[in-house]
Amino acid sequence: MSVDFKKIKNYLMTGMSYMIPMTVIGGIFYAGSIAFGGTAVAGEGMVIKNEFLLHVQEIGAAGLFMMIPVLAGYIAYAIAGKPGLAPGLVAGYIANTEITIGGNAVKTGFLGALVLGFMTGYIVRYMKKIHYPDLIKTVVPILIIPVVTSFIVCIFYMYILANPIGMAMGGIESFLTSLSSGSKVVLGIIMGMMVTVDMGGPVNKTACLFSISMMAEGHYEFFGICAVPICTAPLGMGLATLLSKNKYTQEERDAGKASLFMGLIGISEGAIPLAVADPAKVIPSIMAGGAVGGAIAAVTGVKDYAPHGGPIVLPIIDEKVWFVIAIIVGTIVTALLANVLKKPIVEKADKEAA
Repeated sequence: MSVDFKKIKNYLMTGMSYMIPMTVIGGIFYAGSIAFGGTAVAGEGMVIKNEFLLHVQEIGAAGLFMMIPVLAGYIAYAIAGKPGLAPGLVAGYIANTEITIGGNAVKTGFLGALVLGFMTGYIVRYMKKIHYPDLIKTVVPILIIPVVTSFIVCIFYMYILANPIGMAMGGIESFLTSLSSGSKVVLGIIMGMMVTVDMGGPVNKTACLFSISMMAEGHYEFFGICAVPICTAPLGMGLATLLSKNKYTQEERDAGKASLFMGLIGISEGAIPLAVADPAKVIPSIMAGGAVGGAIAAVTGVKDYAPHGGPIVLPIIDEKVWFVIAIIVGTIVTALLANVLKKPIVEKADKEAA
């Protein structure tokens, strides 16, 4: 049985198109609240004291959280129609919520939402083909399919997928600890790739939590590494959409503008819509940019005294010049590599027509 990659791409694009407004709402309000009222405080991150701006930030946080369930929900909707939407939203919510299984806290973010969105969609599509008794046909799409699918997908995720992922993240944290006394370049490259690969997911979180734990011991250079790739992914992909407009749809270019703004405030999730649209090309690009930026920060001894990243924390950074250079170089590497790998929209359309 052959895989129809064109259909899979269409399902991804459907999820992305519904997710982008959530990303924009979340990014504008969350980043705006930090930009106008955030103060970088050593050991605490970006602190907002103004009550009104705190409420604005809550609106932004809601948008950023909801974009993951919306992604999963509308991927399932694209595959299976209306009956797939509700269980897809539920599955996406579970993927974006930290759950504890077997002693491991797991939150898989947008990568988990992608998997569960497709899984939900195909299960619902199969269930729609089953012949049901006439007595229950009317409740099948609003009761049986959503309830059964939600149970199957979420329990599978919690008890089959989540625990191994949690164990793997624990192993990665131990690996980072072993690297901390070795080569700074290697540490910077690995942490840079970890921060960018899933943009707020479990791998990103593991690298950041490791760095925060090292801050408690007085080692601020580890979050100095994290602070760079946190923003190179959204800044790089935003720049990419400006440099090669013919390689991105209008929706992607709009997402790129929001991504630039979010990158300046240190919100890595800004790049997620662009990664969802073309993961095979975008994720390697942002990982490469993160690796280069992370390596520069590591070698030059950049230190970040607040658990937050991006240009907005510049006032409390040690080695400010190198911090800025690392961000610029990582951003450029991300943008150039993404645009080298991606083909013009017209060219892709011609190939598909052929």
